[in-house]
Amino acid sequence: MIVLLFIPITVLLLLIVLGYGLTGEFSILFLQERIGRNGKPFTLWKFRTLSSDQNKPLHLREFGWGNFLRQSNLDELPQLWNVLKGEMSFIGPRPLPVEYSTLFSVEQNQRHRVRPGITGWAQVCGKNSISWQEKFELDLYYVNNISFLLDLKILLKTFILVLSFKKDTSLHEKKFTG
Repeated sequence: MIVLLFIPITVLLLLIVLGYGLTGEFSILFLQERIGRNGKPFTLWKFRTLSSDQNKPLHLREFGWGNFLRQSNLDELPQLWNVLKGEMSFIGPRPLPVEYSTLFSVEQNQRHRVRPGITGWAQVCGKNSISWQEKFELDLYYVNNISFLLDLKILLKTFILVLSFKKDTSLHEKKFTG
């Protein structure tokens, strides 16, 4: 089964890389240290969706191809590498930047009892339209109620969300401050 998925995923990855070539936006990958299971840091892989010019304001760093990748969630595909390495799972709480590690309460830190996921309960229940408190509550619900049926429900909701091409609002999300 995995072998059957390898060919279409490889073709999709090559088409995405070709898209970068056509836009002239390089580098292609965005790597960032994130918090993994048991608080262990790892390097998360994503396709870059903003120009790499750090001197420009955020809204001027956006480009069409990156917006498309973010809206379609195709920017997350490189995280399959993180899954293959055992740093992430398909489903679990989204991994947060290492800079947040000192801001979690004891209860919020419980989200790190499991591997972080490419998708998760908080993502399919509101993603960036809900507060940080609600995200943590949903993450903890997942951690405390992991089951095959819950994972199936999350996968189904993820496919529906991906196919809906909803506008991405992640660039306007407030940073977590504890």
